[in-house]
Amino acid sequence: MIHQGYLRAADLVLLLHASFVAFVVGGWLLVSLGGWLKWDWVRRPLFRGAHLVAIAFVTVQAALGRVCPLTTLENFLRDRAGTEPTYPDTFIRYWVGRCLFYEADPWVFTAAYLAFLALVIANLWLVPIRKAPRSPATPSPES
Repeated sequence: MIHQGYLRAADLVLLLHASFVAFVVGGWLLVSLGGWLKWDWVRRPLFRGAHLVAIAFVTVQAALGRVCPLTTLENFLRDRAGTEPTYPDTFIRYWVGRCLFYEADPWVFTAAYLAFLALVIANLWLVPIRKAPRSPATPSPES
């Protein structure tokens, strides 16, 4: 018997996973384009820091030979739902999964993540993070 609650939760985790990938890949594209078009927001430290941490996390996980925690959670939920942790079973799982998951040796993914991390780091130099604006000195009460 398939438990729909677990199945829906697994689909939500898959969508979260797709959103994370979109942030990492799309973030790099937006920073590259934004640097060229002089978009100020792509230089914000919080955005750039989160982007760097995201791809660094993926790269470290791959280098250590660990499975992504979102994949592990999704497979756990699909197992609890009573479905196989492989494709296909729902529309969302099938199509998002086809876009996210490829068959290749683990070293291929590690190399790709390292190359992408290098691109993100290169963008730190090409499109530098904006320094926080200095606040004007507040006058002392005696003045």
